[in-house]
Amino acid sequence: MTALKAMVAAGTYPTASQMLGYTVLDYAEAGVMGDLTETAKKEGWDKSVPAALQKFSVYDGKWVAAPVNVHSVNWLWINKAVMDKIGGSEPKTFDDLIALLDKAKAAGVIPLALGGQNWQEATMFDSIVLSTGGPEFYKKAFNDLDEEALKSETMKKSFDNLAKIVKYVDPNFSGRDWNLATAMVIKGDALVQVMGDWAKGEFVAAKKTPDTDFLCYRFPGTDGSVIYNSDMFGMFNVPDDRKAAQVALATATLSKSFQSAFNVVKGSVPARTDVPDTDFDACGKKGIADLKAANEGGTLFGSLAQGYGAPPAIANAYKDVVSKFVHGQIKSSDEAVTQLVQAIDDAR
Repeated sequence: MTALKAMVAAGTYPTASQMLGYTVLDYAEAGVMGDLTETAKKEGWDKSVPAALQKFSVYDGKWVAAPVNVHSVNWLWINKAVMDKIGGSEPKTFDDLIALLDKAKAAGVIPLALGGQNWQEATMFDSIVLSTGGPEFYKKAFNDLDEEALKSETMKKSFDNLAKIVKYVDPNFSGRDWNLATAMVIKGDALVQVMGDWAKGEFVAAKKTPDTDFLCYRFPGTDGSVIYNSDMFGMFNVPDDRKAAQVALATATLSKSFQSAFNVVKGSVPARTDVPDTDFDACGKKGIADLKAANEGGTLFGSLAQGYGAPPAIANAYKDVVSKFVHGQIKSSDEAVTQLVQAIDDAR
């Protein structure tokens, strides 16, 4: 992003750059993005790309970015052999999850694999807030940034639930990369990871199969909703001699064949809702069905931790407060709520 900023400032725009939603909108507002509308119309993107993604890939009526995928963050990834060993079953509520983590602890297995980095902690907290408060509350607090929701008893309870769950991590979690936490679950050193579906890419790379080697469940209490982020190719306003290449890249990116082939490997799901799920494994099929249902039901929400709930300054303020709470620098859920409201206020 730093290199991109320097290129744009110097007027040497790249043909395309991989970006997240609010960054696309920032550059579009600055008037430096290209226009893919003709291609989008010809290929029917407006009918196949979920409206939540179009909010970031279309600016002022023009298509300026091509979405590559849809990731969702409200997942549990569980080692099946460990689950069988402890006699566990799918947790349907937050209390069920705590009971499951207790079983793992009693069996001498690390219950929760987590990397102590602010984005990982906040990604998990996204799911906890949705589970604790429900879909309308999540939207109000983390997409609309409604102050009443942010300072409510429900948000306080969400922080209480975060305090409960982080007691199940191992002492060495601080600074651990997300993929190393995933590896703990793959190897059976830990029972569960709460992480976006890019974690599934690690299981696939390790030649593991859903329902045989690992289990994928929605975070308890969030079934029916999807908290998403999406990788996009933002397209810049380049000279005519580079526009054909740009259109070719955009067309290829949103082709059904690419959307299937890429997302099968990445762990995410297609950025269009008309791609067959034929080549996807059980978790991918569930992800595709969940996205379709959430898109139709109005329960597809931008992840605040992943840069789709609010602009970067607000997302960074949020991650900072959540991390301070996890690492004991903020001592109570009351104080956490006060600091969250203040930090978001300052970031606005």
